[in-house]
Amino acid sequence: MPYLANHFLRGVGTYCIDQTAMTADCQDKIVLFGDSLTQMSWDPEYGGIGARLANLYARKLDVLNRGFSGYNTDWALPVWEQIITKRGEVQPHTPRVRLLTIWFGANDACLPGFTQHVPLSRFSENLATMVRAIRAPESQWYSPETRVLLITPPPIHVPSMGVDMQPTRTFDVTKAYAQEVKKVGEAENVPVVDIWTGIWEAAGKSKEAVKGFLTDGLHLGKAGYEVVFAALEEAISQHYPEIYHENLQSIFPLWEYFHSHTLEEFKAGNWLDGRGRIEQ
Repeated sequence: MPYLANHFLRGVGTYCIDQTAMTADCQDKIVLFGDSLTQMSWDPEYGGIGARLANLYARKLDVLNRGFSGYNTDWALPVWEQIITKRGEVQPHTPRVRLLTIWFGANDACLPGFTQHVPLSRFSENLATMVRAIRAPESQWYSPETRVLLITPPPIHVPSMGVDMQPTRTFDVTKAYAQEVKKVGEAENVPVVDIWTGIWEAAGKSKEAVKGFLTDGLHLGKAGYEVVFAALEEAISQHYPEIYHENLQSIFPLWEYFHSHTLEEFKAGNWLDGRGRIEQ
């Protein structure tokens, strides 16, 4: 397909076995795709978005961690080829991705000359490629039921970084990459969770105060993930209310069901045949 032919590595033909393959496919999915900010968002010490979303969507949607520490969007594209289900492989009861978050930029924003650097124009193209892969009808990855959210990188605090890391990034360059995410969102008509602005305003627009939302000048701490989670939940409610956790029913009935139904009735019910699924 035209969007991906010039981006993905050749010879990648093996697909990862999904976590849900170990159990019956009874719930659709939320997939969080990104770099270390996503990977670390399951860390209980920091109260990240992953575990909190999984709690909100318990018995409604499975939340999968697809965060890859250190990755930029160049390296993420061939990963994408393996972790996103192709349209022709979808079976009637295969879990579908109902929400996909794409959160990159923190590593792409490394300065030229450093390994993780991706030029701003190519960063923008890479994000657009991911979005179009999901939305273009001719794409192998076309998934009209998947809602997409882009997330900007947060502000950084260079003085808090390790000595070896300080030369790799600047506050203003990272800001430019955050702004580029918003431009891609506008161009592709995709909602953007603007973490840069959220943390910047929470820090009183003080470069020094930003460090209170980070652990090492780059990665988010508890206060930082609190801002991300609130903004993400608001974005889902505002842009995709049909999959907001309060608007979804559990796949299997609540225990009160058994007040008025027998075990035989429960066992006879085809609970995985569309129940709790979201209408397109």
